Amino acid sequence: MATEKRKIDRKQKVALGGLPQKIHILTEDDSLPVLLFLHGGPGVPSRHSLKKAHTDLLDTFTLVGWDQRGTGGSYKGVTEESMTVTQLTDDAAELVGWLCNEFKKDKIFIIGGSWGSMLGTFLAYRYPEKIAAYVGTGQLVDGSENERLSYAFAMEEAKKAGNEADVKALLELGAPVNGLYKGGLKGMLVQRKIMGKYGGFSPSEKKRNYVGSLAKPIILSGEYSIGDLYGILMGSRYILKVMWPEIGGIDLAKACPEFQMPYFIFDGRLDNNTPAALVEDYFEKIQAPRKELHWFEHSGHSAMGDEPEKFKKLLREKLTEVAAAEREQGTRI
Repeated sequence: MATEKRKIDRKQKVALGGLPQKIHILTEDDSLPVLLFLHGGPGVPSRHSLKKAHTDLLDTFTLVGWDQRGTGGSYKGVTEESMTVTQLTDDAAELVGWLCNEFKKDKIFIIGGSWGSMLGTFLAYRYPEKIAAYVGTGQLVDGSENERLSYAFAMEEAKKAGNEADVKALLELGAPVNGLYKGGLKGMLVQRKIMGKYGGFSPSEKKRNYVGSLAKPIILSGEYSIGDLYGILMGSRYILKVMWPEIGGIDLAKACPEFQMPYFIFDGRLDNNTPAALVEDYFEKIQAPRKELHWFEHSGHSAMGDEPEKFKKLLREKLTEVAAAEREQGTRI
């Protein structure tokens, strides 16, 4: 007798590392493979994208959005000393285990964007047993080099455009040192705003405010409670201030050189937020039983947003192949 499909549209809190953290599970059939989204920032949640942009993936996956420690619905009770890459990786591993137990799976899929790609890489490297495959987009490779190249792009484009105000602002800010800008978060936002103006974030968002393009979809989505929105407002700046010095010093090629599962990168060729120029060399250095780098020629930092049909077709194709191979080995996925 066939098992009845179970539909789920549920927000709840799960205790991870001793801190209640908010997740949203969305599925039309809970027997489908689980795909956990790891958001960027750190401190910029993506739960709202499940219903607003990704319900077309429900034919293939059970989707899970998660506000990481210190973000949105996971802000209350956070402490500065707990805001480390190690702790967030441990939280993610605990969530993966919880999801495997909840859906009776041996393994799940993870997809990380921007900072989430660094978190996902650490998760895949340190806790491989329950990860069927990793997908990174807006792949963050090396914190220090990332900022050096992103700043150089903004300066070059501002000079090309003859925008003296932007050139002056960047000169006053100064080039980042070890991934850190003068003035900390405030300085980084100066650079990001100018970088975004010249298409460094997305070729389709040149005239949009960098911060506004992130904040507006969150506020208008209806996904977040008043408490969640307060957590986003307070957490986003707090987390970047606390965590970026550590993130700026990480080089993933050295920190996480090999993986035990398929490792996919879907990257926008025009990304200068986490510069695409760093990705190919990183990809060549890492080891995995299967690794693939796919370029999206018309995309910036969010290939999933800039070229959604191509991105999701490839995502389904690659992860369905992995799922089939895992099932042949008797793995519940």
